[in-house]
Amino acid sequence: MVWLAVTAAITGAFFLAFGTQRQSSAVRASAGGLNVTGLGMVRLFKTPRWVFGLVLLGMGMSLNVYALANAPLTVVQPIGAIALVITTVVNAREHHIKMNRPTILAIIACMIGSVGFVVLAIQVSAADHMITVSQELLTIMILVVVVLVFGGAVVMLPHRLGAFFYIMGAGVLFGFVAVLVRTIAIALLDPNGRFLANVTWYSVLAVVVAGLLGSYFVQNAYSKGPPDLVIAGLTVIDPIVGISIGIAILGELDPNVRPAMALSMVAAGCIAIVGVIALSRHHPDVLERKAEAKKRPKLSDGN
Repeated sequence: MVWLAVTAAITGAFFLAFGTQRQSSAVRASAGGLNVTGLGMVRLFKTPRWVFGLVLLGMGMSLNVYALANAPLTVVQPIGAIALVITTVVNAREHHIKMNRPTILAIIACMIGSVGFVVLAIQVSAADHMITVSQELLTIMILVVVVLVFGGAVVMLPHRLGAFFYIMGAGVLFGFVAVLVRTIAIALLDPNGRFLANVTWYSVLAVVVAGLLGSYFVQNAYSKGPPDLVIAGLTVIDPIVGISIGIAILGELDPNVRPAMALSMVAAGCIAIVGVIALSRHHPDVLERKAEAKKRPKLSDGN
């Protein structure tokens, strides 16, 4: 069952990657680097390219929900790094960007680190793990604080927030969404026959609020940077948040994990993170933007 969940997560990563690329190009054409407002979101629903991306994202998320229902967070979450690789390649082909050697090495590091972490996590994850009501409530209480912090920043400082803020906010929020989706899925699959009666209303509300706010953040991140860098941020922050909650609050790891295995997991995770950081610094699109930023002051001085 775990390997079937992994297969679903990998397939979902392909849908998420192509959906992200479609939406990103539509948002950048519509917003042109500006913040996406409420009216801007409404206009996007009238854009076929954005809607097609939404359909692809919906299919990818459905597969990811299945994966989360049948495998621990520590196994499913790191697989999202595959979407980063796909998005980078697709974006490069669409915009005729030639990937340099550091970018290629960064992609390889992401793949090796993510695959290594997943293989190790499958071996040390606790079997038939159940989530208690107290664990669920604690997760939601922390999420409330997160929503207040990021939502408050958007209200108080709407024009001072850059791409990094939106990427970080979306990653944190979607990390919580993944945890709560797994909680709801486990409740629905409970063999007691109660189905929907097992699901708490506050978990559903928390998923809706965090999902909507996270989606708003993602659209604004699209308008301020290339899609592969947005995905790069999400594939680091989202899994870190989800896995941290899975280990610290939900207790998903086997308590008898050997130190060598734990260190190997940390090493694999670090390799993936280093790959994402390298991609964000050496990506051709980033280098081009930095070069343009350096030219602007010189041009203004000449005027």
